Amino acid sequence: MIVGIKNKIDNFYIVKNYRNIYHYVKPYKIRALLAVFITLPVGMMDAIIAMALKPYMDVVMIEKNLAASSYIPLLIVLFSLLQSGFNYSSTYLNAWVGAKISSGLKYDLFKRLMRYEARFFDRNTSGNIQMRFNSDVDSACTGFLNNMKLFTTRFFSSLSLITVLLMNSWKLAIVALIVLVGALYPLTTIRKRIGNIMARTVFSGAAVMTHYTEAFNGNRVVMSYNLHDRLLRKFLKALNEVFTLSMKMVQRTGILSPLMHFIISLGIAAIIWLGSYLIVHSDLSPGGFVSFITALLLLYQPVKSIGNDYNAMQISLMAMERVFDLIKASPSITDRPSAQPLERICSGISYKNVWFEYEKDKPVLQDINLQVKVGETVALVGNSGGGKSTLVSLLPRFYDVTSGHVFIDNVDIRDITIDSLRDKIAVVFQDNFLFSGTIRENILMGKENASPDELNCALRSSCLEEFVTSLELGLDTEIGERGVLLSGGQKQRVAIARAFLKNAPIVILDEATSALDNKSEAVVQEAIENLMKDRTVFVIAHRLSTVRNADKIVVINHGEIKEIGTHEELIAQKDSEYASLYYTQFD
Repeated sequence: MIVGIKNKIDNFYIVKNYRNIYHYVKPYKIRALLAVFITLPVGMMDAIIAMALKPYMDVVMIEKNLAASSYIPLLIVLFSLLQSGFNYSSTYLNAWVGAKISSGLKYDLFKRLMRYEARFFDRNTSGNIQMRFNSDVDSACTGFLNNMKLFTTRFFSSLSLITVLLMNSWKLAIVALIVLVGALYPLTTIRKRIGNIMARTVFSGAAVMTHYTEAFNGNRVVMSYNLHDRLLRKFLKALNEVFTLSMKMVQRTGILSPLMHFIISLGIAAIIWLGSYLIVHSDLSPGGFVSFITALLLLYQPVKSIGNDYNAMQISLMAMERVFDLIKASPSITDRPSAQPLERICSGISYKNVWFEYEKDKPVLQDINLQVKVGETVALVGNSGGGKSTLVSLLPRFYDVTSGHVFIDNVDIRDITIDSLRDKIAVVFQDNFLFSGTIRENILMGKENASPDELNCALRSSCLEEFVTSLELGLDTEIGERGVLLSGGQKQRVAIARAFLKNAPIVILDEATSALDNKSEAVVQEAIENLMKDRTVFVIAHRLSTVRNADKIVVINHGEIKEIGTHEELIAQKDSEYASLYYTQFD
């Protein structure tokens, strides 16, 4: 009853979120129900102990009858033993069901995370994603199960104990219940007082996790620039923010338990005073009074600490809300209901009046019009930040255009299923991400069921064969997280081999050699030239020597196409931007 009254305070939130989580409980509902039913005797046995004290006091201590002194203690021990066994069983079943629910939620959240658009990752830190997609699930599941177990145990315990109170004295029971309601009343306003702090605490906790991630991924930068002290200061600032918010939480919730304790003490004092009066006037036996006080203390005991528990419950409820907000949210880039799979590319790709902006009213691309025929190699050049990478990012729908259209064979790519569209595109980035595992596992991400012949062909074409054969474990060599055990050129060639296996008709090369030294660049460039054969290719390069043979060179600056033509055509125009860039580099 105690937790039942407390939970009514947040009835809307609890009902809404428990209804959502039932979908994940349903496959394990038999075990979950069993865990709940086991708590019934756990709660009711408190009342049995309180009831046993009445005959013990009246018969043994008042009437001096020793016959009852032997079996009553044995019954108390027996019931306590049963209560302990049921309690353990309930705890085990709750933990089992909780782990299953947590796994189901994390799986669904991770599945959604895999489908979020690039803009989502641009706007969230790694710490924020870890907090919302992992830590919040643990908090939500733990809170759900703890609340469920606590509610059922205390509900039936409270009913049993209230029955004992009424059996002993209905007059004292009325006073006790009035005090109970008064003690719980302060909880009615606490959610509003802590809601804002809860949200800020989550973000500050995510910031701390981001510092750990950055320290791990950027460890070489930290060492090479001696950033230890600077990052420590930033980390300390984040910790201080967490500390400040924690203290504000204590300030707003810490008064609850002492206040409830005081109200309960007033109630106990009133019960003792009224009980003494009833005993003197023979309206209540001493044994009944002892039994009543014992039941009352067992009923009031959870209320004294409910303020501390309430904070944890609110955290779990808000975590549950955030989890289901993510589950219900849909990525902004999805398949249209009428979208059709892309089987082949026959004519080419075209950008028609394309505008794009990351932030409202700040266009990155402005009125882009571009035609690319099948089999053409198109080089995108221009100053940094001009919009080259953004332009090619629109083709696999990493982002959607703000206005205008991108067509493949005169079909808007938004009318093509995302998976079939991306199946036709292979991307080699400047800094290609390699997953922890072996070289083989990373290459096979291009085609999971590739045959040994296809794999060997990819190794040869990407100029990786000699390097792999020099390794003791060959393709089964572990490369570490993010491929940290490989050089830059080796990582690029693994990424190119992955693209070879994918065998996509469209290839995007986003400054794939700009971060390499001359020797590594020569080897990687040979691998890239192999990859470009018989494919439609978009090349982004700052080194103009690598794009001289392109069928079409597109100069993009400030989000606009300034010039289009071959190398010879553009270099012949002495006042062209391309000629200026070219001569600046080679002079």
